Amino acid sequence: MSAPRISSRIPRAGRPMRRGRVRGRRPPSGRRSGSPGARGAVRGARRSLRGNRQASIVAVAITGLLLLSLGLDDVEAIETAPVLGQTQVEEPQPQPEQVEAPPPLDPGEMVGEVLGEARQTAISLWDAFVRNLPRYIVAGLVLMLAWLLTRALRPLLRRALRQWERAQAFTALAGVMIWLLALGIAVSVLVGDVRALVGSLGLIGLALSWALQTPIESFTGWLMNGMRGYYRVGDRVAVGEVMGDVFRIDFFTTTVWEIGGPGRQGVSVTAEQPTGRMITFPNNEVLTGSIVNFTRDFPFVWDELTIPVANDSDLGHAMEVLRDVAEEVLGEGMAEPAAAYETILRERRLESSIPRGPRVFVSLADSWTDLSVRYLVNARERRIWKSQLAKAAMEAFNDPAQEGRIKPAYPRRQVMFIEADGRPREASELP
Repeated sequence: MSAPRISSRIPRAGRPMRRGRVRGRRPPSGRRSGSPGARGAVRGARRSLRGNRQASIVAVAITGLLLLSLGLDDVEAIETAPVLGQTQVEEPQPQPEQVEAPPPLDPGEMVGEVLGEARQTAISLWDAFVRNLPRYIVAGLVLMLAWLLTRALRPLLRRALRQWERAQAFTALAGVMIWLLALGIAVSVLVGDVRALVGSLGLIGLALSWALQTPIESFTGWLMNGMRGYYRVGDRVAVGEVMGDVFRIDFFTTTVWEIGGPGRQGVSVTAEQPTGRMITFPNNEVLTGSIVNFTRDFPFVWDELTIPVANDSDLGHAMEVLRDVAEEVLGEGMAEPAAAYETILRERRLESSIPRGPRVFVSLADSWTDLSVRYLVNARERRIWKSQLAKAAMEAFNDPAQEGRIKPAYPRRQVMFIEADGRPREASELP
């Protein structure tokens, strides 16, 4: 009889042998990891970690700059330190069993030692400050000279550039360059070593690029607006979802008086008129969004008024009446702006055939005909002139002399019967 076979699978010590397959439990419904609450918590945690990371980078940069300014005399000691790879002879250390345990200290002696170490640390810090005091004085004088130079250069640049639209941007740019140069000289005086200066500037630049990304982009947008002149104070603009008259332009933000418009959310004014609210948006919208300026180079815009008439009206006569009304209301004030607009287009080699008066166009709708009159009007007076034109047009169309020739269009229903031959017949014609 053969001996029984012994299995080679021996359970490890401290680990029981599994006799079956353990199935994981399914999480109860409503507590899945992908629920909206979990996703919101994850997004909040990510924002917190991002803020902590930026703060940590700024703290590291400031700490490195302080260490470089306080430990100025340690550069030579670092340079004379042994190079990695050289052989050093270590003195034999006594064995642990041969070292005698120090006698226990009294509480008074422990307090005395702590106070002595604190006094020695304070003395060393004071000595380092006194030793580097001339450098601090020179750095402060450099910064004060930069401040005085900026205050003196600003009015000179404004007087030289006068009313040029880019004067403010160039003045601010000159001040920023002076301050950057002064800060570089001050840091080099404090550090005393070009390599330490480059390292500190790189560390500070990295921290600023992470922690101050949005302010840097806003300042860059302010510079771009100052250089290119996208909008100025007093212009009517639309930047992203914001539309209004520019009230103030700062280094990082722009403030506008809001105006209404059709289809805008949260605005009760449906026409392009002030709402009384002020909106402030960051200047980085200049870099990321589109800018619509209504009054920068030409304060007039094209506008249209559409009036529906019935299909069986005399369209030629209706167009003539509407054109006469528009000429009477807007003709005198449109000739000069149309000529200026034509000059601007001709200089840019664009279309230059601009009519000197209003024009009427016809377009077909579902069950009526639209008569649209197109005219040139000041951007800030669109609603005023459209209201006057609509009133004059409706009075002309409702004149008793136009009865039967210009028929108004309005929603209506007409019942017609289809005969056996396929021709429609109205209900009034039936016997």
